[in-house]
Amino acid sequence: MKLVRYGPSGQEKPGLIDKDGNIRDLSEHLQDITGDVLSDESLASLSAIDENSLPLVEGRVRFGPCVGNIGKFLCIGLNYSDHAAETGATPPDHPILFFKANSAICGANDTVSVPRQSQHSDWEVELGVVIGKAAKYVSKEDALDYVAGYCIVNDVSERKFQMKLSGQWTKGKSCDTFGPTGPWLVTRDEITDPQNLPMTLDLNGERMQTGNTSTMIFSVAEIIEHLSSLMTLHPGDVISTGTPPGVGSAKKPEPRYLREGDVMELWIEGLGTQKQTVARDA
Repeated sequence: MKLVRYGPSGQEKPGLIDKDGNIRDLSEHLQDITGDVLSDESLASLSAIDENSLPLVEGRVRFGPCVGNIGKFLCIGLNYSDHAAETGATPPDHPILFFKANSAICGANDTVSVPRQSQHSDWEVELGVVIGKAAKYVSKEDALDYVAGYCIVNDVSERKFQMKLSGQWTKGKSCDTFGPTGPWLVTRDEITDPQNLPMTLDLNGERMQTGNTSTMIFSVAEIIEHLSSLMTLHPGDVISTGTPPGVGSAKKPEPRYLREGDVMELWIEGLGTQKQTVARDA
């Protein structure tokens, strides 16, 4: 099942994608797609609805973030062996954790607006994991049972803010619009193996990133085990699990950073696509 939130920012309605790729409205059944409707029981009830009985949404609509009222936006750094190699970094012994401010979250195809003073904004296609039930001290063997579903995240990053402004990575990760999420939440029953998902990112039609979740240093299950030993993961929390090689800051012979008018297109198998145009804050 593919769940969506569609409509203007702040006024999104819940929906699902039917077998023909159309949006069907779920407003008669729930108010929004948030953590409190992501339990296995709630998702089973939604999947039992005859999609043909739901109103068809006509015309082009905006896709909002696929989860509303996200609690925590947790991100894992240097989690692909081939990405660590391209940056010259030593693979970590434990998952590197940082947070992205919730004010960075936007829709899958919304404009990405870089800060006025930014000259080093970068792209990162990532697998997003949405938690479906409270997880505390969860073993990796049971961890995937706590996942509601998966989505695409673009972990847009300002490298100078991240590395040079003194402090934590959060400074370079939390600018407004630096967290496109969606276009939809794909429930875990549709993803047979989260550790075998190919992904790509194109910039202005040129392939920049090509990767597969099989090269993760820490699997989705291991990440959940680790994080849940440190804090409770709540329904609606999102974990962005790291990026494969091909980021702009690692390009040779010189880095390549985002410029006004650039277009990023992201894809992960089974999870749809994102497309963002880059603008600059006024």
